[in-house]
Amino acid sequence: MQQYGPGFGYLATVRADGGPRVHPVSPVITDDGLYCFVVDSPKRRDLERDGRYALHSFPPEDSDDEAYVAGQARPVTDQARVARLAEIGRAAPQVDWRLFEFTVDVAMLARRGDVGTVRPGEGTGRPAVQVWLDPRAADAASTVSGGAAVGVPDRRSAHGGRGAHRAAA
Repeated sequence: MQQYGPGFGYLATVRADGGPRVHPVSPVITDDGLYCFVVDSPKRRDLERDGRYALHSFPPEDSDDEAYVAGQARPVTDQARVARLAEIGRAAPQVDWRLFEFTVDVAMLARRGDVGTVRPGEGTGRPAVQVWLDPRAADAASTVSGGAAVGVPDRRSAHGGRGAHRAAA
């Protein structure tokens, strides 16, 4: 998410009709968590109405690696934290933005190797995929759906998964 300096990724939200909406954003990643300043827009209204999100990395120039995190977004109301993160994220004070904290219920990293070593269409096989799940999120999804964790990969198929990590990928 921060391969080019400031954070950059694609934020997927849920429209009022249930469909997906995707937007470029600049997430702020700190030791305390994953945050995003969101201006007054359809994506902000999506997050205010239904906090589900997915955040996908911008593709690197030298590989086809990718990463994403997904979870729940919630507005940050602690003004001291908002001010501190506005300084870190260089959020313009004159803009109508709202700060959201993103919990990380699932994170995925796929490594495919260097693009320069393989020509398009000549895949070297399956990518090395690591998936991390927050067990609290999987348990909550399981409870809501009556036993099947909705939208959360089966832990048995999580290649390289090493438990739950709340920090951003």
